Amino acid sequence: MKIPKRIQPLVDEGLVDEVLRPLMSGKEADVFVVRSGGDVRCAKIYKEAEKRSFKQAVQYREGRKSRNSRRSRAMEKGSKFGRSEQESAWQNAEVDALYRLANAGVRVPQPYGCFDGVLLMELITDDDGFVAPRLNDVTLTSEQALEQHETVMKDVQRMLCAGLIHGDLSEFNVLLDSSGPVIIDLPQAVDAAANNNAKRMLERDVNNMTQYYGQFAPELLETKYAKEMWALFESGKLKPETELTGVFVESTKAADVDSVLAEIEAAFDEEQERKERIREASEEN
Repeated sequence: MKIPKRIQPLVDEGLVDEVLRPLMSGKEADVFVVRSGGDVRCAKIYKEAEKRSFKQAVQYREGRKSRNSRRSRAMEKGSKFGRSEQESAWQNAEVDALYRLANAGVRVPQPYGCFDGVLLMELITDDDGFVAPRLNDVTLTSEQALEQHETVMKDVQRMLCAGLIHGDLSEFNVLLDSSGPVIIDLPQAVDAAANNNAKRMLERDVNNMTQYYGQFAPELLETKYAKEMWALFESGKLKPETELTGVFVESTKAADVDSVLAEIEAAFDEEQERKERIREASEEN
């Protein structure tokens, strides 16, 4: 097929030998299956900011620091240079997160570098060599759901111990190969310690996955892994090897009504976005 303009530099540099076919087109990126030497990989082309429809990007970027003070000031001021640097930071966030999480033992695609807005990474496949399905495209037994939910909760725990929260985790961002779930799509990964939205995003990630697996194993709907994880994380007691129970006793202290209402409103908005993603996914299929 014709080589996409954004991938041509990778071909010129010998990083990609052939573009085999389109894999998917999403709101944030277009993905192609490519051949690099003897390996089949995927090339993820990030869309430019004005063409990207990822909502509320500012709350995801909160807490991300640039080591270069000039770049940080430019990004804060929103100058042309600053916007360019901000876009580069958004694109590089995923490859940085992939390396960081792979080192932490989280199952994610192996990254091979990000080149001018094109992320080259491992193509996740099934036993027959076909592209692995997303979770929303499979049906599970109760036993499979319980086993996979435990695996995903452990990966979320490892992510949190590595200082990151996915921020948009759902059945649409997890692939299923012969070894189990593989977490994908991390450009919006959140700094767990520096982002004020971290707790809410962790709860949303965990709840999304629990609701999905709860379709097949309803007993999972009673678990409270997010609250348990966050309490241990805040107290400095969460470790990768910590055994979680899914049980958490809520505090009986008086609630901050304004904060509760704000969280309810934010949760409503997020649920509407989730329904919209489901509708768009069904239309694509």
